[in-house]
Amino acid sequence: MTGTLFQTGGTMIRGADDAPPRNGATPLTLPRSNGRRPLGQAAAEARLTAALAAWLGAWPPVEPVQVVVWPGRDRPGWDGGRWLGLGVESPLGTVFSLSPLLGTDADAVDPHRISMALRAADPADALASAFSRGTLTFGRSVFRWSDRPAPLPEVGEWVPPDDPRLPPWLRIFNGDVLVAWSTEGQVAAGVGRKRHNRFGQELAVGTDPSHRGRGLARALVAQAGRRVLEEGAVPLYFHHPANAASARVADTAGFPDRGWHIVGLT
Repeated sequence: MTGTLFQTGGTMIRGADDAPPRNGATPLTLPRSNGRRPLGQAAAEARLTAALAAWLGAWPPVEPVQVVVWPGRDRPGWDGGRWLGLGVESPLGTVFSLSPLLGTDADAVDPHRISMALRAADPADALASAFSRGTLTFGRSVFRWSDRPAPLPEVGEWVPPDDPRLPPWLRIFNGDVLVAWSTEGQVAAGVGRKRHNRFGQELAVGTDPSHRGRGLARALVAQAGRRVLEEGAVPLYFHHPANAASARVADTAGFPDRGWHIVGLT
């Protein structure tokens, strides 16, 4: 983590119930890709801004660390789950979106304390203390996105998530899944899509152990990324900082590490 992400100070603002604050307003019209030429970084960034504003209640950050107490945080996510806190750290700054269920009033929170808690060796304990909670669970993952997935061969077939041939882990997603089949008709590798909102779709990839080392994961992620761009959204890819294999897949599929992270609080 770079120090610029967590400077002392910050601001607390309230998010609107159904719409993000003005600094994170969602564009009404966003550029689309025709599937034959790259969308371009600026156009992808416009989609990313819209996706994060709809997901966090504000984006881009207007302070180095901006905390938003936002009722929209309590709406169910793609899988029906909820996060008490969800944030994105970037070289632009950090937006940390909190649920009102934390019992936190925007005017009563010390933004400096939140900033220091995010920098702590144990953010979960530091944030629990800052919010006067007994226990909280904190996680941080690398946040990647792509405006130009790698031009790898298309090795997968799109099928609905309720296709009976799919293993259980590929049936949980809220959009079509991309599958590379083995010669026996079994799933060799697959990518599921988590549709967080109309502008942002997170990709999750898995490969059967007997089919690893063939480049299927990276090819599927790149192919799925192109599909997401064609649909008018931006493809996202998250992984644990210590997961070197997942990082290699992302790098070779055209999802560079830009120094961004996503943080979650339950």
